[in-house]
Amino acid sequence: MQFYVDNFGLFRDAFLTTLSLSLLGGLLALVLGTLLAAFRVSPITPLRGLATFYVETFRNTPLTVVFFFIIFGLPQIDFVIGFFPGAVLAIGLYTAAFVCEAVRSGINAVASGQAEAARALGLTFGQSLREVVLPQAFRTVVPPLGNVLLAMVKNTSIAAGFAVSELSSLLPRLVNANAGELVLVLIGVVVGYMLITVPSAFALHRVERRVAILR
Repeated sequence: MQFYVDNFGLFRDAFLTTLSLSLLGGLLALVLGTLLAAFRVSPITPLRGLATFYVETFRNTPLTVVFFFIIFGLPQIDFVIGFFPGAVLAIGLYTAAFVCEAVRSGINAVASGQAEAARALGLTFGQSLREVVLPQAFRTVVPPLGNVLLAMVKNTSIAAGFAVSELSSLLPRLVNANAGELVLVLIGVVVGYMLITVPSAFALHRVERRVAILR
């Protein structure tokens, strides 16, 4: 217990960094992923092509490569970004591709008659998508969307390799300083991640049950 007392500040700061990465990256992924999903079902061919290219590119590119490109590649074209903002951008852009596919599956699950009825009422494609289709689509994709976001939380560990002091970065740092406390370090890091993922999973389960009743 004394080990955790002595290193409480390190664990706290690393936990808050991981939490911030998860919240900001998740927000970016949700907004961008939803927009991409709208593009993928759009009647405008260039938008569908652009969204498809984005999704296939990021889904088939390792997240580490995305980090390298944003942190070290963009400065080569005079676009310098800090390590933490770069990590948020990398995580958000990467996860958006998976959010897009989850949301698109929900859109495709909505009965086509819903969109046809909206168009019969004079709504544009954007209005029918926003007012009729997306609210129903999100109710059907809570489980897969939740899995994507929980996986994203664990993916934040890659940021440790790019000078971001999140939870997994504590492993080499504390093990080197406390060679005989490897198990305690591992437990502390695992508990830190669980403090984010377990409440999130519980909240998603509650939301899933609530929307199941609404459906």
